[in-house]
Amino acid sequence: MAGSGAGPRGGCLRTYPALPVWVVEDHQDVLPFIYRAIGSKHLPGSHITFVHLDSHPDLLIPVNMPADTVYDKEALFSELSIENWIMPAVYAGHISQVVWLHPPWAQQISEGKHNFLIGKDISTTTIRVTGTDNYFLSDGLYVPADQLENQKPLNLHVILINPTEASDNCEENGEVVSAKRLKLNTDETASTASASSSVAADLHYNTSTVKKKEVQNTSALNRRETLSECSASSSLRNSESPIRDVAKDVCQVLQKGDAYVLDIDLDFFSVKNPFKEMYTQTEYELLQELYSFKKPHRNATEEGLLDCVENRVHQLEDLEAAFADLCDSDDEETLQKWASYPGMKPLVQLVHSLKTRMESPDYEMVHQAGLTCDYVELPHHVSTEEEIEGLIKSIEVLLKDTPKPTLVTIARSSLDDYCPSEQVDIIQEKVLNLLGSVYGTLDVHLDYSSISSSL
Repeated sequence: MAGSGAGPRGGCLRTYPALPVWVVEDHQDVLPFIYRAIGSKHLPGSHITFVHLDSHPDLLIPVNMPADTVYDKEALFSELSIENWIMPAVYAGHISQVVWLHPPWAQQISEGKHNFLIGKDISTTTIRVTGTDNYFLSDGLYVPADQLENQKPLNLHVILINPTEASDNCEENGEVVSAKRLKLNTDETASTASASSSVAADLHYNTSTVKKKEVQNTSALNRRETLSECSASSSLRNSESPIRDVAKDVCQVLQKGDAYVLDIDLDFFSVKNPFKEMYTQTEYELLQELYSFKKPHRNATEEGLLDCVENRVHQLEDLEAAFADLCDSDDEETLQKWASYPGMKPLVQLVHSLKTRMESPDYEMVHQAGLTCDYVELPHHVSTEEEIEGLIKSIEVLLKDTPKPTLVTIARSSLDDYCPSEQVDIIQEKVLNLLGSVYGTLDVHLDYSSISSSL
């Protein structure tokens, strides 16, 4: 089934001679290649399904970007960051369905189907949504439908991917033996040995030189912080979403679109919260206190949701202004002025702590870290080899049971230390080998600075 593709409802699309695979460092840098495929008629201009494997949803929106920016590609690309590059393509009308496939340690959006609208906020001319999940509320992105123009519906499917459990015993050839084998047909039981064997003959590498990105490298310490043994073992054994059922769900979604892009962030397999290594535990807890998000009541009315968002926007605006002020001067007078604001008292202890550890704290980075401390922490789970292999095996079963995508995009996410730098090349090799074993010949483009890769 992996070799078959779903035909478009209208017009003929061009086909690539080999499946293109674009590998970038920062995740937003895959979007130009998707737009290029639309321009060359390999992807349709609308009704694209986006299958997104990642430890982060990446479904936020550039908060102050005018909605009409999406109609100027170069201006749009310059506005995007790793957390907000998908939704502008939804508002532009290209993507109509997103399937976020997440590992057990990533819980930012509630499981299941989310159908909502995205459009231009009449009052601010920015892009906003009618989605009421805390993920959107905590960033101040919710507005009622009657406040949106140029509305586009989005079908978001959030689906858990568990690792396929493997025993500790490995065959001599490197095959990982499943402790609780899925009932697979004989033609679908390719072992993970095939994922680790060389398929270099089937890969065409086209390494492009890209501009050096000014990326904050926060990997001074490679401190391994994993989930507790209890939660880690339960995540391996959890059969909440058996992979064959996931494949059926994904196939049903794909049937409603005209074509699909398979997008993989390598931090899906192993992920760090880089801010936990930049700040002490006390500092991080103070950030959590400062940026904590007060959730609305479970059955909140529209008015209640609007109040929640308004309060949140004011809170974030005050915090942004405070840290901007501290960039200019972090003397005691400035600090005490901001600490007198409601909820800002922890600022004093935080700044004092930072100043004892560093001569000139980067307050802009502190604010960015704080923005990740709202209703749930960023995922932090440095995977074992067994867990990585288990997820590779799960994805192998999934891809074999679903149609072939039009193109594949991959983000390394290692320079900003989301995917552990000591694991990223190994994971990338496993993923490329897996794609080669499922889809055959690949046209692989390594579009990142060679300084970040040993490939």
